[in-house]
Order: sequence, then C-alpha cells, then structure tokens
Amino acid sequence: MSSTKRNIVLVSPFLIIAINFAVAYSFGQLIGKWAFIPIILIEWCLFLYVIFRYAEKESIKKWMIKSRGAIGWNILALFIGLLPLPLFVLHYNTLSSWQVWIPWILLALINPWIEEFYWRGLLLDYTKRWPNALAILFTSFVFAINHAVFGINSELNSGLTIVISTFIMGLIWGIVYKKTGSLRWVILAHFLVDFFSLSAASFLDLYEKGRW
Repeated sequence: MSSTKRNIVLVSPFLIIAINFAVAYSFGQLIGKWAFIPIILIEWCLFLYVIFRYAEKESIKKWMIKSRGAIGWNILALFIGLLPLPLFVLHYNTLSSWQVWIPWILLALINPWIEEFYWRGLLLDYTKRWPNALAILFTSFVFAINHAVFGINSELNSGLTIVISTFIMGLIWGIVYKKTGSLRWVILAHFLVDFFSLSAASFLDLYEKGRW
C-alpha cells in the first residue's frame, strides 16, 4: 500500500462530505426535501469508485468472512440495529405511499453494504497502522459528519442528536469489526437501522421530531 494511495483514501471522506453538502444545497433549492435521493445516489457512486479503485483485490471477500471472537460483539452490533424499532412501530403508517416506501426499502437493502464497505471496511483497513482507538474515532467522526448533510433539507435529521447518535453507531460498529474481523453482522445491524428508522419518511419529515 503506497503512501499516495493511503493519503487519497484518507482524504476521500472529506471530499465526499464536501460534495454531499454541495449537492444538498443545490438540489434542495430545486426539489426541497426530496434532495435526499440525489444525495444518496451520488454518494453511493463516490463510495463505490473509491472502493473499487483503492481496495485490495480480496477485500470484499475478507470483509465478509465468518465472524471470529466472542458472539457478544455481534449481539452488540445487532442491539444498536434494533434501537429504532419503537420509531418504526409508532410511525410505520408514514410508508403508505409508494413514493415513500420504494426509496425506503431500496435504501435499506442497498445502503448498508456500500456504506459499511467504505466507512468500516476500506477506511479501517487503510488506518490499520494507527492505534485502534484513533482509527475508530476518525472513521466514526467522518461517518457522523457525513450524515449531517441530511439535516440541510430535513428538520428531523438536523441538530446534534443525529450527529452524536451516528457517531456512537460508528464507534460500536468499528469496534465490532476490529474485534470480529468481519462486516457480516455490522451490515445486518446497519440494515436494521435503515429499515426501522423509516429513512425516506424521516428525510421528508413525515412524523413529528423526537416523537417516539
């Protein structure tokens, strides 16, 4: 792994975050809260480009190996994934329209794979020479800041609560990856978060902020 490649990968989160904020502002002027769709599609393309351009040949196979170590780490990852369940129970009715539930289910099915391959897989692999605590803090920080972009056009996703909660998720999932050497359970946990948090409905502010 050359220092040039490492530097490019480590700078890539900041470039992607900057692009995401530019997309959020520009599309927000045009289509309002629906700007979450171009934000996600463009960032997916950026994530995939960096992954396929800079990940090692066997990286994806390595990320998906069977989890090793204590099963408690996988249970911890899943516990985080189940935290938004009360939100889903109270507000699942916001998915009554196909314009909402189609992007919601597609995001839940696709997003965990792409995000975890990038934020945990690629970035933690490229920071493996760092102390584990520093590597996990770094990846969790950029992971959280990137999610702040959705607060530009959505009241539900604005404020420190989203940043802090996403940062905590990043910390725990980063620790789980380091402890188990696998992203299997982390991806499943991420799917549960995206599924139960009613992503599209929250981006469109279809339920009251903070109401559980």
